[in-house]
Amino acid sequence: MDMGILLSADQEVDFMIHGIFSYSFFGHQVWITTTHACCLIVMLAIMIFGFIAGRKMKHAEEVPSGFQNVVELIVEKLDGMVDGTMGKNGVNFRNYIGTIFIFILVSNLSGLLGLRPPTADYGTTLPLGIMTFVLIFFNKIKYQKVSGFIKGLCDPWVFWAPINVIGDLAVPISISLRLFANILSGTVMMALVYGLLSKVAYIWPAALHVYLDMFSGAIQTYVFCMLTMTYISDAMGTE
Repeated sequence: MDMGILLSADQEVDFMIHGIFSYSFFGHQVWITTTHACCLIVMLAIMIFGFIAGRKMKHAEEVPSGFQNVVELIVEKLDGMVDGTMGKNGVNFRNYIGTIFIFILVSNLSGLLGLRPPTADYGTTLPLGIMTFVLIFFNKIKYQKVSGFIKGLCDPWVFWAPINVIGDLAVPISISLRLFANILSGTVMMALVYGLLSKVAYIWPAALHVYLDMFSGAIQTYVFCMLTMTYISDAMGTE
């Protein structure tokens, strides 16, 4: 792979987004970038894992072991996280939260394989933030009705409504920027390490990968999903 799909190369390290090829769409030139390629690789990896897990669980053993144990542990932990945060309403959001958690986590960890993490592109994190915003708005109207929604905008005073509107619109931007900025900063730092210290970058950069890709990537995944669940629960009026 080239064109920046891999962060590491024989000549130099490049952490920028590059176009792979373009095509014409209703008279407009549309580019397929390295982000699309890396995102496709991540999704294929998740789909393959899901297919294997589904086949395995169809013939699940009463006493789990090996791969079945891993699958049940993942599902149990994700369900526990959702239920522990959203309470009785968590059952309706297990699939969504579990899906974005796995996608974001695998995307963040893809840097360990030399890929440019898809979450280091704001074009990936912003749609995730917008999906969260749509769910917040939908559940706010569903559970608080239009009257409750308008009342919330005018809390504590009527003239405070514009500020509340700005606060609501800032939600998808803030959570998407937080994820994007943290992952991009780690990507840039590792690229600089390999680019500027290539002659001495042996073994010890593994410690940086552990923090920037694994620890920080896992933390940012948890933070994004936790904020999503908190905002949705607040929109539903639940504690």
